[in-house]
Amino acid sequence: MVAKDIFTLEDFMDEHSKEPVKAKFETEGNLDFEAICSLVEKKLEIDWNDTDDASKQLKLDREKSAIIGYEKDVLFYKEKIREILRQSKLEDADFPSYYQDIIEAVFAELYGLAGISPWAYNTDEKYKSSSSAKIIGDRIYFLIDGRLQLMPQKINKERLLKLKRALLLATPSERLSDAYHEVYLRNGIRISIYSGDVVKPNQDIIVFRKYVMPELSFEVLSERNTFPKEAIRIFELMRKIGFNVIFTGQVRSGKTTFLQTWQRGENRNLEGLAISTDPETPWHDIMPDTALMQIVTDGSGLEELSKSLLRADNDYVLMEEMRDASAYKLIIDIITSGTSRCKATVHDGSALDLPYRMASEVVNRYGGSLLYTIKRIYTGFDYVFEMIQESDNHDHKILKAIVEYDFDSENERCVARYLCKYDFEKSIWIWNSDCIARKLEKYPQGAKEISEIEVLVEKLASGRTFEDWRFEPDYRD
Repeated sequence: MVAKDIFTLEDFMDEHSKEPVKAKFETEGNLDFEAICSLVEKKLEIDWNDTDDASKQLKLDREKSAIIGYEKDVLFYKEKIREILRQSKLEDADFPSYYQDIIEAVFAELYGLAGISPWAYNTDEKYKSSSSAKIIGDRIYFLIDGRLQLMPQKINKERLLKLKRALLLATPSERLSDAYHEVYLRNGIRISIYSGDVVKPNQDIIVFRKYVMPELSFEVLSERNTFPKEAIRIFELMRKIGFNVIFTGQVRSGKTTFLQTWQRGENRNLEGLAISTDPETPWHDIMPDTALMQIVTDGSGLEELSKSLLRADNDYVLMEEMRDASAYKLIIDIITSGTSRCKATVHDGSALDLPYRMASEVVNRYGGSLLYTIKRIYTGFDYVFEMIQESDNHDHKILKAIVEYDFDSENERCVARYLCKYDFEKSIWIWNSDCIARKLEKYPQGAKEISEIEVLVEKLASGRTFEDWRFEPDYRD
């Protein structure tokens, strides 16, 4: 009788790739633990030795589900591992210190995220507030206390390749040969994979971004010195009026948290639409009692939906991480149709340059007048909040500036005014009282709130001024 081949995830992947995968797992000089992993793996394979094709497919599906974190399949493998260790009298065996226990350690190496697992599943208190982790070559880094720190665990080439393949196998739309991939775990962790010709030899990169649910309140942001506590009332009034706002800044500058905080205090009786390029923000958890529809799409997908979205009966729209012409055009069409309370984030460093950048991409893609498109941005959006992170402490986010957009219809001029600027030398915010009042024409229903904002800003300005607070960009077609 001929014995049947043992079915494994590695064998399946090898059939679909030119690169072989070796069943070797790197641990920091701990051969005993490596031997334990091999033992468990072989025993699990024996269980499937005489199974039919349906059972083999079930095994494959379970491995795919376990790697991306489906609880049922994770528990299935952990129970199997627990039983094998008990039978082999290995429950008290040594394992790498960065894992919580021997079962978690074996599971992570065979079916999990290897040395990233402690960070991904918050096995230590310090990881709960960590939003980022990276694999660069064989090195693993965690963002802890605002700084990217090198971890003691490493991941070798073979294990890294297995991890990459397993992640892509769980996302059929991604092809192994591509240089860039973006996939998601069950718990919402976003994973960006860079390999092939876009990286140096043996220096593949995997970036993990974890959504850390902060306490979303202006008070908390003020306590973190993101902005002064005196600004809290101003922001509450601006939100109540319904200004259309944009939050800009680099990666991890705090713009998304600011948008989430602003939105969390929105009128719960209004209907909203949230459009994002990835499912990072769980609005159903943040505002479970609000009719806020969530759509995840961009590029051509967003173009196909644009007409129906413009006809949708929503009181406001959120645009998270606007990246391209389709997103810019859609939000411009929405805000210039009379919709207020819209909020957006964009990866950009300057509120003064943003209108030209947005308009240029829209015109290059769809045609039209550059000047007219810029005018629509200045008339549709009201304020831009520029965010930045402190260079020595990435946990500290700072409101760099607030810029007011306005269009002088009498002189046909676009006008940008700084409502607020952060003085990095003195570590204070300087305010400009020559703003806000011009919004009364656009928002007459908010006259009472606008008047209160004027008083608050005048008090904050208290004689302090700064140069270059008003700009009239000379845009040309």
